[in-house]
Amino acid sequence: MLQICNLSKKIKNTYVLKNISYTFKPGYIYGLFGKNGSGKTMLLRTLAGLVIPTEGEVIINNQVLHKDISFPPSVGVIIENMELLPQYDAYTNLFILSKIKKVASKHDIEEAIKKVGLDPFSKLKVKKYSLGMKQRLNIAQAIFEKPDILLLDEPTNAIDDKGVELIHNLLLEEKKRGAIIIIASHLKEDIESLCDFSLKMNEGNLIYE
Repeated sequence: MLQICNLSKKIKNTYVLKNISYTFKPGYIYGLFGKNGSGKTMLLRTLAGLVIPTEGEVIINNQVLHKDISFPPSVGVIIENMELLPQYDAYTNLFILSKIKKVASKHDIEEAIKKVGLDPFSKLKVKKYSLGMKQRLNIAQAIFEKPDILLLDEPTNAIDDKGVELIHNLLLEEKKRGAIIIIASHLKEDIESLCDFSLKMNEGNLIYE
């Protein structure tokens, strides 16, 4: 269970998140829609533990973020300006990440890379990847540890139509597995068919649709 209680974030003299409360439940996909600057990315960063709220709480399985726990214990994240290690191939990138939590096997890494349409045995370095290939690998790093929560900011950005269908099917698999999935997008029509619930961000406010 992921709960937001009276959450606000103030930067300088401006509130970028305004008194948000909501409960996200396992096994559902939530679409977070809104124009650029509406607060979508800031909300995802706050849920991921990367931003400390000015007021209110994020509660994960009855534990308060930044009080009981420093970061969500099981989360996969794609947020703008993520950097992969350009000097390594896809497998090595995820293998290095796997050493942190030590919950993913070599098989898990290979399967995640295959699921996004990349070759886990390719030695092509990430610095030679197209934008679409980099985004596919970003998705692979978000899912390879089978996290309880997926926070995805524009996950199909730079991916072609065939790849988008692949990613949509992958996310439906993650939903079936029981993950909480929150997808932020400024183009509602891109992911609306995937989502069980539509949430709109507008000037830091969360509006239920």
